[in-house]
Amino acid sequence: MKQVIVIGGGPAGMMAAISAGSAGHKVLLLEQNEKLGKKLYITGKGRGNFTNSADISDFFDKIIHNPSFLYSALYGFSNRALLSFFEENGLKWKEERGGRIFPLSDHASDITKALTRALHHSQIEIRTDSKVKALITDGSRRVCQVKTSDGEYIACDHVIVATGGLSYPSTGSTGDGLLFARDLGLKVVDPLPALVPLETIEPDIPGMQGLSLKNVSLSVSDNRKILYEGFGELLFTHFGISGPLALSASSHITKRLSGSSTLAGTIDLKPAITTEELDKRLIRQADSMGSRNFSRFFEGILPKKLQPVIIDRSGIDPSSKIAALSKAQRSRILTLLKGFSFTISKTRGFSEAIITQGGVSVKELDPRNMRAKSFEGLSFAGEVIDVDALTGGFNLQIAFSTGYLAGMGV
Repeated sequence: MKQVIVIGGGPAGMMAAISAGSAGHKVLLLEQNEKLGKKLYITGKGRGNFTNSADISDFFDKIIHNPSFLYSALYGFSNRALLSFFEENGLKWKEERGGRIFPLSDHASDITKALTRALHHSQIEIRTDSKVKALITDGSRRVCQVKTSDGEYIACDHVIVATGGLSYPSTGSTGDGLLFARDLGLKVVDPLPALVPLETIEPDIPGMQGLSLKNVSLSVSDNRKILYEGFGELLFTHFGISGPLALSASSHITKRLSGSSTLAGTIDLKPAITTEELDKRLIRQADSMGSRNFSRFFEGILPKKLQPVIIDRSGIDPSSKIAALSKAQRSRILTLLKGFSFTISKTRGFSEAIITQGGVSVKELDPRNMRAKSFEGLSFAGEVIDVDALTGGFNLQIAFSTGYLAGMGV
């Protein structure tokens, strides 16, 4: 039996403590907040999308960085294993669109309650309002103590760092684990916000605030090659774009936006039909509305908030008659509808990011057990590691899987 300290009471930390305790170790869980699972309370808009029903082999296509590193973790504690764990600890769940798994109650807090029951069952000692300031080594390459903010030194045989990343810092994700790693000389990939809304430059975008577009295509390029392509739902905001498509795009482009460069975004507003088919529809629209002003041309074709933007960008006089539309003008409209363009300038930052990209380099860790290769008595789990995935429950599954493996790997 070893004395194990887990730093961080989020999903990865709680699962690490549970698995280490179930393996027979004495575990102390230290959480700097006043309660466990604070960030869990806001996941899935408060509903708690904690995993996905997809075959575990399909998870790797959803992982943006270092998917192969997670092979042992995801197969060692899969989504099926996670669902069984929660069922055993009193959490009922349901499946929704895209395989997303939520608590049946629609309350993310029920996830924390189930984890807390498991922590008590495993006789884990829990200390909240307890912030760790540093990891202490024995002078060689073995971690033997942690130092808390009140000056206490706590001896241990093993430390699992599960402090999260930098997203939603109000929940306690302040990058402490990255500082611990850097202090020990471990390589840390610079953290960046991911799954985050995007800011745009064009002045007509804010006027569409609140407009949600479903079943559209989004592509982002650097004017040389396409960096992201996706299909789904997009939301216009007072600063730019959000919604599932924008969040997914951000994870592919955040590194490119970390400097001063901008990227080109393009929305196909009618991806289900070809340009030729759309042109025929415009001709039919013109035939049926010929005597009306062009300001009414897009009725029944586009949402109300989008109509004046397209009209303005077309350069066609709103008071002109629809019957007078030329082929060249119709061609301009087609270009706008199949390629509504805008400029992406930056992300909204960590305060609005769902996850953090970057973290402790996977080259520093043994993927079979999450232990640091160059230090004894040290492991990492969860978002503090340089792994990240798309939305849909994949990131929380990674947290639980790496936490479980880190605990068992002690």
